[in-house]
Amino acid sequence: MSQISPTVMDGRALAAQIRQSLKEETEYMKKVGVEPKLATILVGDDPASKVYLTSKHNAAAEVGIISENHKLLGTASEEELVAQIQALNSDLTVNGILLQLPLPSHLDGRKMVEQIAPAKDVDGLTSANMGLLMYGQASLMPCTPRGVMELLHHYKVPIAGSRAVIINRSTLVGKPLIHMLLAEDATVTVCHSKSRDLLSITRQGDILISAVGRRPSFTLTRDMVREGATVIDVAMNRVGGKLVGDVDYENVSKKASFITPVPGGVGPMTVVMLMENTLIAAAKQHNLKEASVLQ
Repeated sequence: MSQISPTVMDGRALAAQIRQSLKEETEYMKKVGVEPKLATILVGDDPASKVYLTSKHNAAAEVGIISENHKLLGTASEEELVAQIQALNSDLTVNGILLQLPLPSHLDGRKMVEQIAPAKDVDGLTSANMGLLMYGQASLMPCTPRGVMELLHHYKVPIAGSRAVIINRSTLVGKPLIHMLLAEDATVTVCHSKSRDLLSITRQGDILISAVGRRPSFTLTRDMVREGATVIDVAMNRVGGKLVGDVDYENVSKKASFITPVPGGVGPMTVVMLMENTLIAAAKQHNLKEASVLQ
């Protein structure tokens, strides 16, 4: 069996590079009187959500974006959460709103996301922004899929005419990626828990993107990967106290041409795309057509 040496797609390094350019963009905006501001909402005390929010606020500080967190009790009612979102919608100093998911089980996450003004929806998850994505007109797109596309572009992975296989059909990852890849002329196949003969499908992928997040019950193994494929691992799992993705990295990396590590691959890109979305929202709200984030 052949073995190749893959290019490791370093999300940390690329995110640092993008953060620097966003920092310069933020400085420009401030010079023309615009102070980009991100507001996050956390309902309850989920430990993982707290960690994710900390990384987002740290990134905002590094870029120069003002950020603030609005914390509600885990017992908060729908009315309380809607009132908080609407207050931020009306606040002209706030450019971006992020509702940290998942919400406590008594709250409907989909319904609550829809309360966010589309112009401030920096997660790109409202139906308005999702609809624009389908038509190829979205400026605010979901952060993880956007990060995946940035990695593919940076490493000059051919997309047009390639077969892309996505193992995920969620609103956060799989569905937005379908439209982003189609917009760049890939042939896209989506797999999920009911897909038959997964092995034969994944082996067709020039670009193989996995975001299952149920390891060890699901692991993307070497025999599932086409020789020379680009393998993007979006998942994060804790196995034996170690952070891993879907992919059996050690063995799949011997067969892939490009591969993302976990951690250090897609994760850092998700956070930096949130920062970019916040600047895009701020620029559009203040009609800064010359801002480079709009180019």
